[in-house]
Amino acid sequence: MHLQKFNVLVAALVMTTGLAASIDDADARQRSRARSVSNIDGARQAHTSASGSGVRGSYARSRTLSTDGQGNGSITRSGSATGANGGDASYQAQAYRNADGSAGRSTSAYVDSANGGSASRSATSSRDGTGNASRSASASAQGANGGSASTEGGFTKNADGTYSGGRDTTATGSQGNTYSGSTDYSNGQVSHTSTCTNAAGEVIACR
Repeated sequence: MHLQKFNVLVAALVMTTGLAASIDDADARQRSRARSVSNIDGARQAHTSASGSGVRGSYARSRTLSTDGQGNGSITRSGSATGANGGDASYQAQAYRNADGSAGRSTSAYVDSANGGSASRSATSSRDGTGNASRSASASAQGANGGSASTEGGFTKNADGTYSGGRDTTATGSQGNTYSGSTDYSNGQVSHTSTCTNAAGEVIACR
């Protein structure tokens, strides 16, 4: 499995997460919604949730927003869905921003398809109030035919403008051929290495 094919596979499956988690309420035979809001001395709390089920499957989602009136706030979101054919998906996301300029975000999602394929991803990013920032992310996919792939990496950026990061990727095709690659970069310098092997473990050309 080539790296490009892996990226397309992950992107498609992650996109499916968003689609599955937004099953139209009009298709739901049973629905429920709830909303609550409070505001005390400038501190605000708001929560919403919704769920439903019908012939096309079921879903649930929620969102919570919190602020303290002093410039600090956070929000969390989550959702899940199950299709009538047995596939399911879910996602979670959290974010915050503080009065001192620091902020962060984390997300995760997964998809299990009815035919046996699956994919997942997660990412975390943060910055402080002085110009330093970092991010890390990972993703994996398992095909119904036995192929699999995974990737993980991250970067850091400093207040003085310097930066560095890298990414490692592995992929195995349904016939046993394997790709393993690593990319590293630092302040404009980039290096990449890769190795491909067949099912017998013999090194072959990466194509």
